[in-house]
Parts: sequence; C-alpha cells; structure tokens
Amino acid sequence: MGGSTGARTRVARDLVLLGVVGVLLVAAFTAGAAALYREFYSPSAFVLRYLSLLEGGHAADALAVPGVALDSSELEQAGLPPTASEALLRQAALTSLSGVRITSETTEGDTAAVAVSFVAGGHPGSVSFSVRRTGTIGVLPTWAFARSPLAVIDLRVTGSMVFQVNGFTLDKRQASVDGAEADPDASVPMLVFSPGLYAVSVDTAMAHADGLAVISDAPMKKVPVRVDAAPTTAFTDLVQQRVEEFLTACATQRVLQPTGCPFGYVVDNRVEELPRWSITRQPSIALVADGAGWRMPDTGAVAHVEVGVRSLYDGTFREVSEDVPFLVNGTIDILPDSTASIRIGGDSSR
Repeated sequence: MGGSTGARTRVARDLVLLGVVGVLLVAAFTAGAAALYREFYSPSAFVLRYLSLLEGGHAADALAVPGVALDSSELEQAGLPPTASEALLRQAALTSLSGVRITSETTEGDTAAVAVSFVAGGHPGSVSFSVRRTGTIGVLPTWAFARSPLAVIDLRVTGSMVFQVNGFTLDKRQASVDGAEADPDASVPMLVFSPGLYAVSVDTAMAHADGLAVISDAPMKKVPVRVDAAPTTAFTDLVQQRVEEFLTACATQRVLQPTGCPFGYVVDNRVEELPRWSITRQPSIALVADGAGWRMPDTGAVAHVEVGVRSLYDGTFREVSEDVPFLVNGTIDILPDSTASIRIGGDSSR
C-alpha cells in the first residue's frame, strides 16, 4: 500500500515537471518565433533588407525589392514626371550609406509605418517608409512598399550639357527623353533612391561648378535642384586669346572698313594713303552661359587708325591719327566632339 502511494506521488511529480517543461518550451518557442519574426519577417526587417542592399551598393537588387520600381503611369498618378530618367538608379551613382537604425514601427491592419535614421555621405538624416502586407508563405507574412521609396530630382544644370552626380558622369542628351534634341536650359527629372545623398557638380575642360548636395529623404517627392556652371579660367583665357588673335588679324587689313571685323572708320574726303590699323586696347572677355554654349556680352575695345586724306573742298591734305572705340560680342557653340566654335561680332561707334 505504501509502495503504491509513493508511485502515485512520483507520477504526479513527474507530470507537474513535464507540465512546467512544456510551458517553458511553449514560452521559449513563442519568444523564439517572435524574435525570428522581428528579425526576418516583420515590416522593419523588410525595410532593413532594402536598406542593406543600398548600403552594399546593390542598386539593381534594391530596385527589384517589391514596391520599389515605378512605371510611367504610377509616376503620373503620383504627380511626378512620367518620363523621369532611371540613369541614377545604379551602383555608380550611389554614395555611402551607414548608421541605419529603425527608430519606430507602427502597424495598423495590413499596413505599417517604419521610421529610419541614417547617415548618407557623412550627413545624418531620417526617413519614413510605408509598407503593406501582400500575403504569406506558409504562416510567414510577405511585404511590399505601399509607397515606393524612390524620389525625383528635377535637375537643371546651366553652362554645360555634361555633369556629374556623386562622381558619375552624365550628359543631358543621355538622361533626357528628347535625346539629342534635349533643350540645354530645360531641367531633367531623374529617379533616385531614398534615402541617399546626391552631389551634383560640373567638371569639364570648359565649365566648372562645385558640388551641390541634396539628401533624398522623402519618398515619391520631387526635389528641384539647380546648378550654375561657370567657365573655367583656362577656357576663358583661350577665348580671350582667340578674340585677340582675330582682332589683330583684322588690323592687318589696310582698308577703312576691315571685312568681317567689328571696327571701321568713315571719311568724307578722298583717301590718298592706305589706312594703317592697330589695336590699342583689347577687350576683357567675360562669358555667360547661353543654352548649351556661351555668350560674350558687349565688351569695349579700342582700335587706332592712321590714314592720309585730302579735302574735297579746298584740296588740303592731312594725316588722320585717331582712336576708334568699338564693341565686341559673340557666341561660343560647343560641338558634339566637345570642341568649341567661336563666332565674333560687334559694332564700331564710328
């Protein structure tokens, strides 16, 4: 009888222990499942996978994440330019992204808002993403961006058809939907990833502009960016040299109105000695952006003429030695082979 009672006691104790172990196993499984969900299958985990691709420079893979890519109709519905270029959605145009951290996650039904802090190109920022549940794989949820993380930089560069974004060189004629007929003064809408920093600069033999950086931290937004390039010192010096050579050549013509030249002299009497010209003050050239090329605004210069004339009235002879002020202007077209075509004009005040 005592043995039977002891056996029942041991069985009861074992059952209690098994129950406790079962509860602990269930709790451990639940905690593990929750941790697994947070790390791999939650909205935050989905967003972190997208950001890790950007951190690694895997632009094509990031673009393939559900809900990222956009077609022209989706862009138009969002009020964005439907012809926005995808030229910057590549590894070569990405800058460094680090310090990514989820700051909050708010879920409501099948949608969630995920807030993130980050450092892009050394600049801190924050961005919020909207994701939606698209289904399940077994019991595990699948997600997609409810609002694409792409944004649009509406980029206008003056003074150059060629520019750089994060060191990646582009030509407006490559990025514009108009191709070779692209308007040099028109802006070019370009899709970019969010988050990210995009530094736009110009660095060519003819034009230069320091980088202007913009952080893309607002998905599906259009950000206007303008960069005004200035002519390089070397290019301005070259134009100055060509203008001086042109005017010096004009001065070799021994006529009162040198052909194709911006200066001349008029007399009402008979010329008895051929005129001699010289340039006493060359123009100081400045360049202003003009479409795909440059323009030289009116700039003052001075020529000097010496000529012998005889009066038709009384027959007297005199030597004319006179300064002739004149204006120089012109245009500079940048040809497809990146050379420059300079056209010089002007007007004499005499």
